[in-house]
Amino acid sequence: MATHGAQGGPTSSALYDAATDAFRRWRCGEDAALDELVRLMSPVLWHVVRATGLDREAAEDVVQNTWLTLVRSADSVRDAQAITRWLCTAARREAWRVSKASTRTRPVDDDVLAARMPEESSPEAEVVESDERAALWRALSRLPERCQRLLRIVAWEPRPDYSSVADTLEMPIGSIGPTRRRCLDKLRVELGELS
Repeated sequence: MATHGAQGGPTSSALYDAATDAFRRWRCGEDAALDELVRLMSPVLWHVVRATGLDREAAEDVVQNTWLTLVRSADSVRDAQAITRWLCTAARREAWRVSKASTRTRPVDDDVLAARMPEESSPEAEVVESDERAALWRALSRLPERCQRLLRIVAWEPRPDYSSVADTLEMPIGSIGPTRRRCLDKLRVELGELS
């Protein structure tokens, strides 16, 4: 399962790994894995295509054509780990083709695209991240159940709806912020004891 960043979405490394896994599973015959790959990578492709200056309608067509190109030529992707780069390159080329056809060519620098690509981390960094994640979950499991539930909700939602949180946890809306702070303080203490 993908890990999540501070804003609630998958981290770049998790996105890269999940896309690679989905592509591998799709090539092995799991049709639903293509849907997962589309869900994961369409927002990235959308940014790549929009960065070329295409309007919304043209960008939608380019993203759709990129997926069609993948379906038609999936065998040309020899290394599953290259799928994110392959998709972004195909989308950029299609966007340039469409842009050129409409005489509005605005190429995107590789630096701009690199900022949108998932970062590949070293195996050492992945081990460290995995250890830190495991320590965080151990520390969280030592907290009272109410703190665990509250921190899970606010960690996975970029902007949690406090009225829903209040209903779920059966607590007043005004006490969510202070309770969260106390729970985070307890979590810091637990993390300190585990290190």
